[in-house]
Formats: sequence, structure tokens, C-alpha cells
Amino acid sequence: MVEYRIDRRTGVATYLQIVQQTKQALRLGLLEPGDKLPTAREVVEATAINPNTVLKAYRELEREGLVEARRGLGTFVRKSLGAAPADSPFGAELDDWAERARAAGLERDDVAALFNSVLDTHFKGDQE
Repeated sequence: MVEYRIDRRTGVATYLQIVQQTKQALRLGLLEPGDKLPTAREVVEATAINPNTVLKAYRELEREGLVEARRGLGTFVRKSLGAAPADSPFGAELDDWAERARAAGLERDDVAALFNSVLDTHFKGDQE
């Protein structure tokens, strides 16, 4: 099951953080079709956010066709997004790279900017 982490410093709306983290879990194969998302109550207890925020995120995921709400049962994954399993060798390489970047004194935002710059170079025109 996915565990949401809300970072209030990012400037990204809380519901969008939930949407993004769910999509990341789908891409990495951490969530698969048929899996149940945490209930709004479980997310609220873990993150101290408003239940309506969780429901808004789940509605957005449902609108995108990624999940479906089943009355009285919960919200379930409908389809996967990914081709990059969490245990991919690319993940291990990125982990090593991130360790080296941190050891070299780069901050998180520096690493993110550098990584996004490289992505922009290699994936021009590709958008979610």
C-alpha cells in the first residue's frame, strides 16, 4: 500500500502531491490494478490533512481513469502506468548518482534542477 508524504514547503497543492505520488507508485509497479488505495481516513490520520483534500485527489485520479471508487468498499487501482519497476537497475544507478551528488555538496533542489535539465534534453516534447 502507498504511504503519502505531504511536503508543505513545495508550493504544490496537497491534493496534487497525492495524485503525483499515486502516479509514481503506479509507474514503479508499487501499485497494480486491483490494489486498494488507503481510505481517506487513513490518509488523514497519517498526514493530518483535510479529508476533502484526499477525496479531491482520488476524484482526479478517477477522472483520469486510473482508479475507481466502489461504494462501501474503497478506491481501487484500475490500470498501471509504468514500465519502470522499483527494482530496475536504473533505480540503482540513480541511487548511486544521487549519493555522489549529495557527497559532492549538492542540495536537493540542485540535484532536481540538474536532473530535470537532463530530462528536458533527452525527452523534448514529451509531457505527462
